[in-house]
Order: sequence, then structure tokens, then C-alpha cells
Amino acid sequence: MKLSFLARTLAERGFSFTFTAGERRDPEVSSVFSDSREVCPGSVFCCIEGSEDDGHRYAPAAEAAGAAALVCERPLETDLPLFRTASTRALMGELAALVYGEPASKLFMVGVTGTNGKTTATYILRSILQAAGLKTGLLGTVVESDGVHERDAERTTPESCRVQRQLAAMLKNGCEACVMETSSHGLHIGRLLGCRFDAVLFTNLNPEHLDYHKDMENYFQAKRLLFSKYSKEDRTAAVNGDDPYGARLLTEFLDARPFSLSDVSEAHLGPKGSSFVITADGWPPLPVESPLAGSFNVTNVLGAVALLRGKFGDSIIAEGAAGTPQVPGRMERHTLPNGACCIIDFAHTPEALRSVLSAAREFCSGRLVSIFGHGGGRYPSNRPALGAVAAGMADEVVVTMDNPRDEDPAQIAEAIVQGIGQTLPYRVILDRKKAIVTALDSVGPGDVAVVSGKGPEKFLIIQGKKIPCNDAETVDEWIRSAR
Repeated sequence: MKLSFLARTLAERGFSFTFTAGERRDPEVSSVFSDSREVCPGSVFCCIEGSEDDGHRYAPAAEAAGAAALVCERPLETDLPLFRTASTRALMGELAALVYGEPASKLFMVGVTGTNGKTTATYILRSILQAAGLKTGLLGTVVESDGVHERDAERTTPESCRVQRQLAAMLKNGCEACVMETSSHGLHIGRLLGCRFDAVLFTNLNPEHLDYHKDMENYFQAKRLLFSKYSKEDRTAAVNGDDPYGARLLTEFLDARPFSLSDVSEAHLGPKGSSFVITADGWPPLPVESPLAGSFNVTNVLGAVALLRGKFGDSIIAEGAAGTPQVPGRMERHTLPNGACCIIDFAHTPEALRSVLSAAREFCSGRLVSIFGHGGGRYPSNRPALGAVAAGMADEVVVTMDNPRDEDPAQIAEAIVQGIGQTLPYRVILDRKKAIVTALDSVGPGDVAVVSGKGPEKFLIIQGKKIPCNDAETVDEWIRSAR
């Protein structure tokens, strides 16, 4: 694709930039990157000024690697063609969409936003879409799948140039749909530019990422962008009416479909999943079986069903819900040789921990042990709140580290302990592997140990270093040694 065509098309679509042709005049463009290490001949390199580093520093490296052009926010000494703009990110997504053939317009695009439940909801939605015969790609917190290759995700919503590249790969691999988690950061800074969604789902909202958003209103407004900015005019929307912020969306977006636990009857919940009947207004009763445990996962199923019902038959939807695979690190159940059970979950906010412990209590006939920490550089008032939730729901708490980053893990643990108070037994074991092993050593038949906070993550982040640590591997090693 000629660079001149890209510049002309972006200008016609109203984007503001200054274009300098440079000495190479009108090169062919085949890719777009924001990481200079990925640049190859024919690439446009986009210089992003972040909070920790500045992409303009790497323009010479990109030029040396064969970049065809640069997108920048300030003057650069180069002979390459330049797009100079007030915001690299504002231009990058649309530029990448053009270069990769506007793949989002050729896929059935499903976006999910909210604080908790996004990952599980995307797995349910993908299962339903695939039951309907649509090969479906996935972009989320745990994995990225282009329909053929699956890899660990680096962040919930990648930079827009990567999003467009992944969508193009999905099309190439025969996908007809894509299900995507949309983070508040990604929505706010424009990582979804170049995408418009056919179906959008809101799960819930509770305090998280307030180190970035500063308050809940800003956080909500970032999530709201999925409905107001990134949706097609004829899109379908489903919103959790049990959530107060969901109620706000429903008063503004009157075409959105509400879902609620009040739509459920004949519910049977157990450690291996649930069965229930959906009795939403305007629809015939729909019996559903789900392999996902916990009442909060009933809500996740409700959201997926509300979003896709009518587009596919009820039998397809029920088949897809029943066929949802285990979501890594989301109510991930491990049966211990002594008759106890261990649950691994990503829950790292007070509300998420409350939901997971409540779900575990539903099938716990003995003691409930909660093992968790809290990440450094994150919303610090969640620390005593997490302790208070565990104190009110568990029989014992083991406080450990999460990703302390640049903070002292002992101080993070102390803040959690303040929330626990003196209401129940607790231990502080900062070594996460040791904390998990100690907890498992203490449980017996009928007991449930809930290890939360990191889910499928494979590292602890300590002072800028990634230390290998995976909760599931630790539990599996304990199980092997106990046999």
C-alpha cells in the first residue's frame, strides 16, 4: 500500500497531521509497529511518548531497521517521510487499520468491558459463537488467539497497531468473529481506534485502577466509551442491571438489553458448575447448564446469553454455554488427594474476592482458607478492604505477596492485616510458594483453599524483575508430592 494513499485517506477522514514526504517520496507500506525492535522494511514506526519511556528516542533504530515512515509528535532528524501529529496514538489505530485492510469491518466484533468477569465472559461468548459455526479469535487478559496460534497475553488490550495486526491474522486464518476484552486504559488512550463493535457487553464496575483514573467517575466514563465511541450504530448491547453503573448505562443507552439474577429460576449451584433457567422478559424460558462454578458465573452466562440471544437459536446458545472450557485462573479447581479442594482465581479487588469466597463457601463443607496479597503501585485502600472481606467470609487467612513491584511487600501485607483485625486466625507468609504450600498442608477433607490475586500469571514482579511463580504449578507440585 502506497504511503501517499494512506496520507490522503487519513486526511479525507478528518485526521489532523502534517505530512512530510522525505527523500524516499512514496514507499510501499506493509506493517505498523510501536516497538522499534519489531520494525522491518516497509514498516511505519509510531513514536509513543509513555510514562516510562519515549518512542521518539528509538526513531533512529527504526530507520536503521528499514522503516518506511514515522509517526511522531515533535520534529525528528530523519530523511524518512513523517506524519507529525498532536497524538501518535490517535492516528496509529486508524493508520494500522488501513494498512491491514480494515479487518474489524470484516469480522463480527464483540467487546466486553467491566471490572470483573471480562475474561470469563469472553470465553463463554467465544464458545457460543463457535457452537454457531463461527471460527472465533480472542484477545484478552489471559491469551491471544488468532484462530490458529494461541499465546500468553501481555496486557488486556494491546496497542492499536497490534490489535489490527491480530485481527488481520484472524481473517487470514479463517475467523469470522473476534471476542475482545476492552480495558479502561485501552479505551481511554485509544488502543481500540480502528475498531467498531457489533456487540458490546458491560459486566460491572467497582474500585480498581484508580491510581490511573483518580476516581470512579473517570473510570466509569472510560468504560462507557465502548458504548459511545467504539460501537456501530446498529450494534447490540447487554448491560448488568444489578450493577449501579450498569443501571446508569441502561438509562442512557435505551436499546441495551438488561440482564439480572432476577431473571434466573430453578438454580442449582455446585463445585462442578450450575444449572438454571433464564426467564428474561420477552423471551421464552431457556434452560442452561454451565461448567463454571459460582453465582457470579451465572451472571457472566446471563450477560453472554443476553448479548447473543436472537442472533442465534436458543439451542445453539445453550450448547455453547454448556461447552465453555475451563478459564485459566478463573475459579480453576484442583482436587487434592486428601479430599480437600483448592481454587485458583484472579480476584484481586475486594468485590471479586467476595464473589470467589462466596462461591467457594457454596461447596465447602469444612474450613475455608483464603490466601492472597495485593499488588504494589495499585489502589492502596483496597488492601485493608481485602483483609476485611476475607475476615468476614473465611475461617483462616494467609497473607502473602502478589506483585509488590517497587513497594515493600511487608508493608502491603501489614495494610491487609489491618483490615483483618482480630476476628479470625491469620498468618503472614510473604514467600508466595511457601504460603500456598503451608495452607495446603493445613487443609483436610471438605476444606477449600482459595488462592487469589494472580490467576494464570507466571511471574512475581519485584523491583522490576520477573521471578518465575505460577500458582497452578505450585499446587500441582504439592499434589504430586502428597501422593
